[in-house]
Amino acid sequence: MNWHKTQKLLSLVCRLILGFIFIYAAVGKIVEPEVFAKEIMNYRLVSEVVAKVTAITLPWLELFIGILLLFGVKTKTSSMLSSCILIIFTFGVLSAVARGLNINCGCVSHHIEYVGWKKVLENLALIFASIYLALFPISYLSFEKHLSNENAKDNRSNQ
Repeated sequence: MNWHKTQKLLSLVCRLILGFIFIYAAVGKIVEPEVFAKEIMNYRLVSEVVAKVTAITLPWLELFIGILLLFGVKTKTSSMLSSCILIIFTFGVLSAVARGLNINCGCVSHHIEYVGWKKVLENLALIFASIYLALFPISYLSFEKHLSNENAKDNRSNQ
């Protein structure tokens, strides 16, 4: 298998993993924003107002990013957004670990998972996958590829 095919396959795997994780994480938070707001407050980093606004808006952004990644639409942009979100989450987890807080990470509201080094390593792996996708956004089973091929055909026919 040559590098181009390997890269497209790895991009597909990263896209699907990130897409499913972001969608799965968003669903519980969308259904129970008040639980997610409390999980945000447990970090003791933001005010109650900021936690509530974040609990209402962030899950919808996660869902949107997850859907874009899953279908391979705007892959570069959505992967860059996912890496930014994951970096912020990771700093929050590191802050909680450094302060000795024993709290649910809040990553998936309908699943208990405490902050710790395991969560930091998981997030770093997801950040790596997001950055890889930002660098190599073209993959198999991507609507984006189809759309870019259609645009290229249109541009050639107009010339």
